[in-house]
Amino acid sequence: MLSIFGRASASKVTAPLGRALNSTGLTPDSVTIIGTVVSVVAAVTLFPSDHLFIGTLVIWLFVMFDMLDGAMARARGGGSKYGAVLDATCDRVADGAIFAGLSWWAIFHQNDRPLLAAMLVCLVTSQVISYAKARAEASGLSADGGWIERSDRLVIVLVGSGLTGIGQLASWDWLQFALPVATYFLAAASIVTVFQRVLAVRNSAGARDIIPIQPDRNRIEPGQSS
Repeated sequence: MLSIFGRASASKVTAPLGRALNSTGLTPDSVTIIGTVVSVVAAVTLFPSDHLFIGTLVIWLFVMFDMLDGAMARARGGGSKYGAVLDATCDRVADGAIFAGLSWWAIFHQNDRPLLAAMLVCLVTSQVISYAKARAEASGLSADGGWIERSDRLVIVLVGSGLTGIGQLASWDWLQFALPVATYFLAAASIVTVFQRVLAVRNSAGARDIIPIQPDRNRIEPGQSS
């Protein structure tokens, strides 16, 4: 959703930054790894220790930094297949760490089992939504669309955690409900998105064609000698 409406605007900012980073000697792959490592470390240390606001700021900064790998690749004339796989893999790791860290916070600092359950739904569906698209494309099908993509997911959960963190620091109890509200909404919307992705695959051209069974050449039929 946000990736569709915000991609053109974001590219106007990331393009010159990508060219500048290329001049430093960094590679797109190194930027991917740096952004992921810092985001993961922040998520599994700051969120579980109840530092929601600082954790949100650090993760947001390095999620934005991680977006520059694509701009760097485009400035170089294109990226590699390995870089694309690395970027997708690191995105899944970072997403998992964010929701794992917030799950720890939900149960050990809030003792909120419903919120923990919603966090775990978000964690699982974040992986499934991305996997469904990747697996469909590997099969020559389409799984585009749906309410929630990665950019939407990060904006929703990080805005929620950031506002709750501000509420903690300022002792504004009413603002501390921001993360639970964001999480419950995201969990519900993500479940819908999973079904939307599966339906998109089902409606793709050739999706329901029968796949011929390939003969097993290593199988020994009766009467054949080994």
